[in-house]
Amino acid sequence: MGLTRRAFLQAGGTIGVTAAFHQSSTRAPAPRFRTQLQANSLARFVDPLPIPAIARPDGARTSPLDGSLQIPYYRVPMRQFEAKLHRDLKPTRQWGYGGTSPGPTFEARSGKGALVEWVNDLPAAHFLPIDHNIHGAEKDKPDVRAVVHLHGGKTPAASDGYPEDWFVPGKSAVCHYPSRQDAAMLWYHDHALGINRLNVFAGLLGAFLVRDEFEDALGLPRGKYEIPLIIYDRVLDLASQLNYPVSPDPQKPWTPDVFGDAIVINGKMFPYLDVEPRKYRFRVVNGSNARFLHLSLSAGLKFRQIGTDQGLLPRPLELEKVFLAPGERADVVIDFAGGGGANVVLKNDIFPVLQFRVGKGKMTDDSALPQVLRPVPRIAESSAVRTRSLSLVEVDDLKQRPQMMLLNNAHWNMPVTENPQLDSTEIWELVNTTDDSHPIHLHLVRFQVLDRRTFDINAYWSANQVRYKASAVPPGPEEMGWKDTVRADPGMVTRIITKFEGFPGRYVWHCHILEHEDNEMMRPFDVLPGK
Repeated sequence: MGLTRRAFLQAGGTIGVTAAFHQSSTRAPAPRFRTQLQANSLARFVDPLPIPAIARPDGARTSPLDGSLQIPYYRVPMRQFEAKLHRDLKPTRQWGYGGTSPGPTFEARSGKGALVEWVNDLPAAHFLPIDHNIHGAEKDKPDVRAVVHLHGGKTPAASDGYPEDWFVPGKSAVCHYPSRQDAAMLWYHDHALGINRLNVFAGLLGAFLVRDEFEDALGLPRGKYEIPLIIYDRVLDLASQLNYPVSPDPQKPWTPDVFGDAIVINGKMFPYLDVEPRKYRFRVVNGSNARFLHLSLSAGLKFRQIGTDQGLLPRPLELEKVFLAPGERADVVIDFAGGGGANVVLKNDIFPVLQFRVGKGKMTDDSALPQVLRPVPRIAESSAVRTRSLSLVEVDDLKQRPQMMLLNNAHWNMPVTENPQLDSTEIWELVNTTDDSHPIHLHLVRFQVLDRRTFDINAYWSANQVRYKASAVPPGPEEMGWKDTVRADPGMVTRIITKFEGFPGRYVWHCHILEHEDNEMMRPFDVLPGK
């Protein structure tokens, strides 16, 4: 049947436009979806790139962890609104924090943090299709419910956005984000059990920057020269409305991945950005439900990647392409000096998604790009007190279509099996038995990637043994920083090492393909108090 689904997508294809491609040629054909808008038929680069507003505090309150410390307090409503994704489209109904999507960008100082009251002002009815067969989304649950997770935050368990801690319209929740961590780009998004994929698809996401004195002293581009790029794909119908694809089986409408041909950046399709001929810093997040991004620049320009999920790399990397799985971030510098009057295009695969219009003339650029950034001391494997082997599993039905995804062959509501002790170090081996590449995210902690190694899947299931087929492959230089989301590739064991520091309590780990996460590919873990 031609290309496999992942190969097709990496070549720049889309799923859900006119037909669907599948993960593996052993599966039955996927359903066709409803008629949709062809995004590539739209005029390119006619809308300016929106820059999300900076969140402004509504006062100050006492820190729950330090009674002598006053920290900013924010009150942020979740609201339904309409906005144009493109000049030539009708306004699209969306949900957003503060009535925008993406929501406002938070800026917090390391060690000071913030209090945020998230207010559910959403309508009583959801406008996207709910699959009541999915655990946590049964018919006895309210259609509209939300809870916010600060992705990458070292956050007390009560404020982490546990998927069952959702609240309905008319209610709110106050979350404390201490920001006791290095400067990094985090992001916040919905995390309600069973409908997370729908709420994020509707627009509930935004950026959260942690800043510290170490990073300040480096002199990197800042102010109007530091810009978040929140990138995600969507599917639109002919009326310019969000069109979440479902299976034609009314009893099982869940679909395992959603890929749209409409690439949206900061709330616009095919935007442009006027830039000066100098260095800019872009904080990039892949906010897609399932799409992996493969970013490159035209005109021979290259990225200088300076950071990843959890902060700065040891030194800048010159890259022609930046690869991001859902949930991953990249901190990059692009130098437009010498390109005065030119148009530079940011592409995803072969498709243009953003145009930089470089102004003419000479510019004074007082920003720096140091050749040494922030040390990232490697965690010694010998410091780990335990190694856990954890499988990634796909459950198929008789038609070879995935019914659900599992972690360690366990469902969400089964007893907790991962219970590290606070301040202990562990190695987690992610044994991927599926055809998918799964971006695995651990809440609370940051970790380091150790290596990846191919193994015999058949031997794993028949003998319950991991039989390696080749030598271990170390992570690339772009993965040598601190991470909170890692790509677990098919047929490979991906090893990570982490210290469970911060706070005791119940957290979760999951695949960040939101369709997988919503259908059982998420498990709780308990961080036990230290001795």
